[in-house]
Amino acid sequence: MRLVTFVNDDGLELAGALIDQDQAVLDLQKAYTELHGGRASALASVLALAESGEEGMTLARDLLARAPSAAVRQRSAVHLRAPIQPPPQMRDFSCFELHLRQSFAAARRARALRTPDPEATLRAMNTSADDRVIDTFNRQPIYYKCNRFAVVGLDDRFEWPAFSKALDFELEFGCYIGKRGKDIQRGKAREHIFGYTIFNDISARDAQAKEMGGMLGPAKGKDFDTANVMGPCLVTSDELGDPYDLDMIARVNGEEWGRGNTRDMRWQFEDVIAHVSQSETLYPGEFLGSGTVGNGCGLEQLRYLKPGDVVELEVEGIGVLRTQVGQVGDPF
Repeated sequence: MRLVTFVNDDGLELAGALIDQDQAVLDLQKAYTELHGGRASALASVLALAESGEEGMTLARDLLARAPSAAVRQRSAVHLRAPIQPPPQMRDFSCFELHLRQSFAAARRARALRTPDPEATLRAMNTSADDRVIDTFNRQPIYYKCNRFAVVGLDDRFEWPAFSKALDFELEFGCYIGKRGKDIQRGKAREHIFGYTIFNDISARDAQAKEMGGMLGPAKGKDFDTANVMGPCLVTSDELGDPYDLDMIARVNGEEWGRGNTRDMRWQFEDVIAHVSQSETLYPGEFLGSGTVGNGCGLEQLRYLKPGDVVELEVEGIGVLRTQVGQVGDPF
Protein backbone atom coordinates (compact mmCIF):
# COMPACT_ATOMS: atom_id res chain seq x y z
CA MET A 1 0.00 0.00 0.00
CA ARG A 2 0.94 3.61 -0.55
CA LEU A 3 -0.36 5.30 2.58
CA VAL A 4 -0.86 9.05 2.99
CA THR A 5 -2.19 11.55 5.48
CA PHE A 6 -4.45 14.08 3.81
CA VAL A 7 -6.57 17.03 4.90
CA ASN A 8 -10.27 16.97 4.02
CA ASP A 9 -12.58 19.90 3.32
CA ASP A 10 -13.28 20.32 7.05
CA GLY A 11 -9.60 20.62 7.87
CA LEU A 12 -9.38 17.16 9.45
CA GLU A 13 -6.34 14.96 8.92
CA LEU A 14 -7.30 11.53 7.62
CA ALA A 15 -5.58 8.29 6.66
CA GLY A 16 -5.69 7.38 2.99
CA ALA A 17 -4.07 5.26 0.33
CA LEU A 18 -2.99 6.32 -3.14
CA ILE A 19 -4.72 4.44 -5.96
CA ASP A 20 -5.09 4.73 -9.74
CA GLN A 21 -1.35 5.26 -10.30
CA ASP A 22 -1.28 7.85 -7.50
CA GLN A 23 -3.93 9.98 -9.20
CA ALA A 24 -6.56 9.38 -6.52
CA VAL A 25 -6.77 8.89 -2.75
CA LEU A 26 -8.95 6.36 -0.96
CA ASP A 27 -10.27 7.70 2.36
CA LEU A 28 -9.82 4.54 4.43
CA GLN A 29 -12.21 5.46 7.24
CA LYS A 30 -14.93 6.52 4.83
CA ALA A 31 -14.42 3.32 2.84
CA TYR A 32 -14.95 1.33 6.03
CA THR A 33 -18.11 3.27 6.84
CA GLU A 34 -19.47 2.75 3.34
CA LEU A 35 -18.86 -1.00 3.45
CA HIS A 36 -19.43 -1.87 7.12
CA GLY A 37 -20.98 1.10 8.87
CA GLY A 38 -19.46 2.75 11.93
CA ARG A 39 -15.77 3.51 12.30
CA ALA A 40 -12.58 1.50 12.83
CA SER A 41 -10.04 2.77 15.38
CA ALA A 42 -7.16 1.31 13.35
CA LEU A 43 -8.02 3.69 10.50
CA ALA A 44 -8.02 6.87 12.59
CA SER A 45 -4.56 7.80 11.27
CA VAL A 46 -1.56 6.29 9.55
CA LEU A 47 0.09 6.08 12.98
CA ALA A 48 -2.92 4.17 14.33
CA LEU A 49 -2.64 1.82 11.37
CA ALA A 50 1.04 1.21 12.15
CA GLU A 51 0.16 0.54 15.78
CA SER A 52 -2.65 -1.86 14.86
CA GLY A 53 -0.35 -4.50 13.46
CA GLU A 54 -1.34 -7.14 10.95
CA GLU A 55 -5.03 -6.99 11.86
CA GLY A 56 -5.25 -3.36 10.81
CA MET A 57 -3.20 -3.95 7.69
CA THR A 58 -5.46 -6.81 6.62
CA LEU A 59 -8.46 -4.52 7.05
CA ALA A 60 -6.81 -1.74 5.03
CA ARG A 61 -5.87 -4.15 2.22
CA ASP A 62 -9.47 -5.34 1.99
CA LEU A 63 -10.74 -1.77 1.77
CA LEU A 64 -8.18 -0.99 -0.91
CA ALA A 65 -9.25 -4.01 -2.96
CA ARG A 66 -12.90 -2.93 -2.83
CA ALA A 67 -12.39 0.87 -2.93
CA PRO A 68 -15.99 2.17 -2.86
CA SER A 69 -16.33 5.16 -5.18
CA ALA A 70 -17.87 7.34 -2.46
CA ALA A 71 -14.58 7.18 -0.55
CA VAL A 72 -12.34 8.12 -3.48
CA ARG A 73 -10.97 11.66 -3.90
CA GLN A 74 -8.85 12.97 -6.74
CA ARG A 75 -5.26 13.56 -5.70
CA SER A 76 -5.40 17.12 -7.04
CA ALA A 77 -8.31 17.88 -4.71
CA VAL A 78 -6.61 16.96 -1.44
CA HIS A 79 -3.76 18.39 0.63
CA LEU A 80 -1.07 15.84 1.46
CA ARG A 81 0.87 16.13 4.67
CA ALA A 82 3.77 13.91 5.74
CA PRO A 83 2.73 10.26 6.05
CA ILE A 84 2.97 10.53 9.86
CA GLN A 85 3.03 14.15 11.06
CA PRO A 86 4.61 14.34 13.51
CA PRO A 87 6.19 10.93 14.06
CA PRO A 88 6.58 9.85 17.70
CA GLN A 89 10.37 10.03 17.33
CA MET A 90 12.93 10.74 14.60
CA ARG A 91 16.54 9.73 14.22
CA ASP A 92 18.66 10.52 11.18
CA PHE A 93 21.64 8.26 10.54
CA SER A 94 24.69 8.62 8.35
CA CYS A 95 24.64 5.52 6.16
CA PHE A 96 26.46 6.66 2.99
CA GLU A 97 30.24 7.03 3.26
CA LEU A 98 30.57 8.81 -0.09
CA HIS A 99 28.40 11.68 1.15
CA LEU A 100 30.57 12.11 4.24
CA ARG A 101 33.84 12.11 2.31
CA GLN A 102 32.60 14.48 -0.39
CA SER A 103 31.01 16.85 2.14
CA PHE A 104 34.20 17.05 4.18
CA ALA A 105 36.23 17.70 1.02
CA ALA A 106 33.80 20.40 -0.13
CA ALA A 107 33.85 22.11 3.26
CA ARG A 108 37.66 22.20 3.21
CA ARG A 109 37.62 23.65 -0.28
CA ALA A 110 35.11 26.30 0.76
CA ARG A 111 37.40 27.39 3.60
CA ALA A 112 40.42 27.38 1.31
CA LEU A 113 38.69 29.57 -1.26
CA ARG A 114 38.56 32.37 1.32
CA THR A 115 42.38 32.50 1.45
CA PRO A 116 44.88 34.18 -0.93
CA ASP A 117 46.24 30.84 -2.20
CA PRO A 118 43.40 28.29 -2.05
CA GLU A 119 45.37 25.36 -3.48
CA ALA A 120 48.26 25.79 -1.06
CA THR A 121 45.84 26.17 1.83
CA LEU A 122 44.01 23.02 0.77
CA ARG A 123 47.23 20.99 0.62
CA ALA A 124 48.24 22.17 4.07
CA MET A 125 44.95 21.39 5.77
CA ASN A 126 44.86 18.83 8.57
CA THR A 127 42.20 16.19 7.82
CA SER A 128 42.56 14.23 11.07
CA ALA A 129 39.20 15.39 12.48
CA ASP A 130 37.41 14.26 9.33
CA ASP A 131 39.29 10.98 9.39
CA ARG A 132 38.14 10.33 12.97
CA VAL A 133 34.53 10.78 11.90
CA ILE A 134 34.99 8.29 9.06
CA ASP A 135 36.62 5.82 11.44
CA THR A 136 33.69 6.13 13.84
CA PHE A 137 31.22 5.82 10.97
CA ASN A 138 32.79 2.51 9.95
CA ARG A 139 32.76 1.13 13.50
CA GLN A 140 29.08 1.71 14.26
CA PRO A 141 25.98 3.54 13.02
CA ILE A 142 25.97 7.23 13.98
CA TYR A 143 22.93 9.48 14.17
CA TYR A 144 21.28 12.52 15.68
CA LYS A 145 17.73 13.04 16.90
CA CYS A 146 15.70 15.39 14.72
CA ASN A 147 13.00 17.90 15.57
CA ARG A 148 9.86 15.84 14.90
CA PHE A 149 7.70 18.95 15.10
CA ALA A 150 9.50 20.36 12.03
CA VAL A 151 8.05 17.59 9.83
CA VAL A 152 5.92 18.76 6.90
CA GLY A 153 4.55 17.09 3.82
CA LEU A 154 4.39 17.47 0.08
CA ASP A 155 1.68 20.15 0.08
CA ASP A 156 2.61 21.96 3.29
CA ARG A 157 4.21 25.38 3.36
CA PHE A 158 8.00 25.55 3.46
CA GLU A 159 9.62 28.52 5.18
CA TRP A 160 13.19 29.68 4.57
CA PRO A 161 14.87 30.16 7.98
CA ALA A 162 15.50 33.85 8.58
CA PHE A 163 19.01 33.24 9.97
CA SER A 164 20.41 31.45 6.91
CA LYS A 165 21.80 32.51 3.54
CA ALA A 166 23.08 29.06 2.50
CA LEU A 167 20.17 26.66 2.28
CA ASP A 168 20.64 23.12 0.99
CA PHE A 169 18.55 20.03 0.33
CA GLU A 170 19.52 16.47 1.28
CA LEU A 171 18.27 13.42 -0.61
CA GLU A 172 17.45 10.68 1.86
CA PHE A 173 14.95 7.93 2.40
CA GLY A 174 13.93 6.25 5.60
CA CYS A 175 11.81 3.66 7.31
CA TYR A 176 9.02 3.69 9.87
CA ILE A 177 8.88 1.23 12.73
CA GLY A 178 5.78 -0.97 12.67
CA LYS A 179 6.25 -3.21 15.70
CA ARG A 180 7.39 -2.37 19.20
CA GLY A 181 10.68 -3.97 20.17
CA LYS A 182 13.77 -3.84 22.36
CA ASP A 183 17.16 -5.53 21.90
CA ILE A 184 16.12 -6.49 18.38
CA GLN A 185 18.48 -8.88 16.62
CA ARG A 186 19.57 -7.88 13.13
CA GLY A 187 18.05 -11.01 11.64
CA LYS A 188 14.64 -10.07 13.06
CA ALA A 189 14.84 -6.33 12.38
CA ARG A 190 13.10 -6.41 8.98
CA GLU A 191 9.98 -7.66 10.77
CA HIS A 192 9.82 -4.35 12.64
CA ILE A 193 9.76 -2.13 9.52
CA PHE A 194 6.32 -0.81 8.60
CA GLY A 195 7.29 1.04 5.43
CA TYR A 196 9.42 3.65 3.71
CA THR A 197 9.28 7.26 2.52
CA ILE A 198 11.49 10.01 1.03
CA PHE A 199 13.10 12.53 3.34
CA ASN A 200 14.38 16.00 2.37
CA ASP A 201 16.56 16.98 5.32
CA ILE A 202 16.81 20.68 4.51
CA SER A 203 19.96 22.20 6.01
CA ALA A 204 21.19 25.72 6.73
CA ARG A 205 24.84 25.16 5.87
CA ASP A 206 26.10 28.48 7.21
CA ALA A 207 24.58 27.83 10.64
CA GLN A 208 25.78 24.23 10.57
CA ALA A 209 29.36 25.28 9.82
CA LYS A 210 29.41 27.53 12.89
CA GLU A 211 28.03 25.01 15.35
CA MET A 212 29.71 21.73 14.37
CA GLY A 213 32.93 22.74 16.11
CA GLY A 214 31.03 22.26 19.37
CA MET A 215 31.18 18.49 18.77
CA LEU A 216 27.52 17.94 19.69
CA GLY A 217 26.22 17.42 16.19
CA PRO A 218 23.86 19.61 14.12
CA ALA A 219 21.47 21.97 15.87
CA LYS A 220 20.12 25.14 14.21
CA GLY A 221 21.69 24.02 10.95
CA LYS A 222 18.87 21.50 10.72
CA ASP A 223 16.48 22.56 13.45
CA PHE A 224 13.91 25.08 12.25
CA ASP A 225 10.25 24.98 11.29
CA THR A 226 9.46 22.99 8.12
CA ALA A 227 13.04 21.66 7.87
CA ASN A 228 12.00 18.00 7.61
CA VAL A 229 10.00 17.45 4.43
CA MET A 230 8.68 13.90 4.01
CA GLY A 231 6.50 12.06 1.50
CA PRO A 232 4.83 11.85 -0.90
CA CYS A 233 3.60 8.61 0.71
CA LEU A 234 4.56 5.74 2.97
CA VAL A 235 5.12 2.61 0.90
CA THR A 236 4.54 -0.44 3.07
CA SER A 237 7.41 -2.88 3.28
CA ASP A 238 5.46 -5.68 1.58
CA GLU A 239 4.96 -3.51 -1.51
CA LEU A 240 8.41 -1.97 -1.90
CA GLY A 241 10.33 -5.24 -2.04
CA ASP A 242 14.13 -4.90 -1.80
CA PRO A 243 14.90 -1.50 -0.25
CA TYR A 244 18.62 -1.85 -1.03
CA ASP A 245 18.54 -1.53 -4.80
CA LEU A 246 16.67 1.72 -5.40
CA ASP A 247 17.86 4.57 -7.62
CA MET A 248 17.84 7.97 -5.92
CA ILE A 249 17.85 11.18 -7.98
CA ALA A 250 17.95 14.86 -7.00
CA ARG A 251 16.83 17.62 -9.37
CA VAL A 252 16.68 21.37 -8.92
CA ASN A 253 14.53 23.29 -11.40
CA GLY A 254 14.49 20.20 -13.61
CA GLU A 255 18.30 19.91 -13.72
CA GLU A 256 19.79 16.75 -12.26
CA TRP A 257 22.20 17.65 -9.46
CA GLY A 258 23.05 14.15 -8.33
CA ARG A 259 22.06 10.50 -8.09
CA GLY A 260 22.95 7.38 -6.16
CA ASN A 261 21.53 4.04 -5.11
CA THR A 262 20.47 2.56 -1.79
CA ARG A 263 22.80 -0.39 -2.39
CA ASP A 264 25.63 1.91 -1.28
CA MET A 265 24.40 2.11 2.33
CA ARG A 266 27.25 1.13 4.64
CA TRP A 267 24.66 0.53 7.35
CA GLN A 268 21.26 -0.87 6.37
CA PHE A 269 18.08 -0.28 8.36
CA GLU A 270 18.43 -3.70 9.97
CA ASP A 271 21.81 -2.58 11.32
CA VAL A 272 20.52 0.69 12.71
CA ILE A 273 17.45 -0.93 14.28
CA ALA A 274 19.66 -3.47 16.04
CA HIS A 275 21.97 -0.66 17.17
CA VAL A 276 19.33 1.76 18.46
CA SER A 277 17.20 -0.88 20.17
CA GLN A 278 20.00 -1.96 22.51
CA SER A 279 18.42 -1.45 25.96
CA GLU A 280 15.94 0.95 24.29
CA THR A 281 12.39 0.30 23.15
CA LEU A 282 11.36 1.32 19.64
CA TYR A 283 7.69 2.15 19.06
CA PRO A 284 5.41 2.02 16.02
CA GLY A 285 5.61 5.16 13.91
CA GLU A 286 9.19 6.09 14.81
CA PHE A 287 11.22 7.24 11.79
CA LEU A 288 14.81 6.30 10.97
CA GLY A 289 16.50 8.28 8.19
CA SER A 290 19.20 6.90 5.92
CA GLY A 291 21.29 10.05 5.82
CA THR A 292 22.19 11.67 2.53
CA VAL A 293 23.12 9.52 -0.43
CA GLY A 294 26.43 10.36 -2.09
CA ASN A 295 25.95 13.24 -4.59
CA GLY A 296 22.61 13.92 -2.91
CA CYS A 297 23.04 17.52 -1.78
CA GLY A 298 24.33 20.87 -2.98
CA LEU A 299 27.16 21.09 -0.45
CA GLU A 300 29.07 18.32 -2.20
CA GLN A 301 29.22 20.61 -5.26
CA LEU A 302 29.37 23.91 -3.33
CA ARG A 303 25.99 24.84 -4.81
CA TYR A 304 23.11 26.19 -2.75
CA LEU A 305 19.43 26.90 -3.21
CA LYS A 306 17.84 30.21 -4.16
CA PRO A 307 14.36 31.50 -3.43
CA GLY A 308 11.94 30.08 -5.96
CA ASP A 309 13.97 26.93 -6.68
CA VAL A 310 12.01 23.72 -7.06
CA VAL A 311 13.66 20.65 -5.51
CA GLU A 312 12.51 17.22 -6.65
CA LEU A 313 13.83 14.17 -4.81
CA GLU A 314 13.01 10.83 -6.37
CA VAL A 315 13.42 7.36 -4.91
CA GLU A 316 12.55 4.41 -7.10
CA GLY A 317 9.37 2.68 -5.99
CA ILE A 318 8.31 5.52 -3.68
CA GLY A 319 7.83 8.50 -5.99
CA VAL A 320 8.90 12.14 -6.12
CA LEU A 321 9.01 14.56 -3.19
CA ARG A 322 8.68 18.11 -4.51
CA THR A 323 9.49 21.24 -2.50
CA GLN A 324 9.54 24.83 -3.71
CA VAL A 325 11.81 27.22 -1.86
CA GLY A 326 10.24 30.57 -0.97
CA GLN A 327 11.31 33.73 0.78
CA VAL A 328 11.22 33.83 4.57
CA GLY A 329 7.74 32.71 5.56
CA ASP A 330 6.39 32.58 2.03
CA PRO A 331 4.16 29.64 1.02
CA PHE A 332 4.72 27.69 -2.17
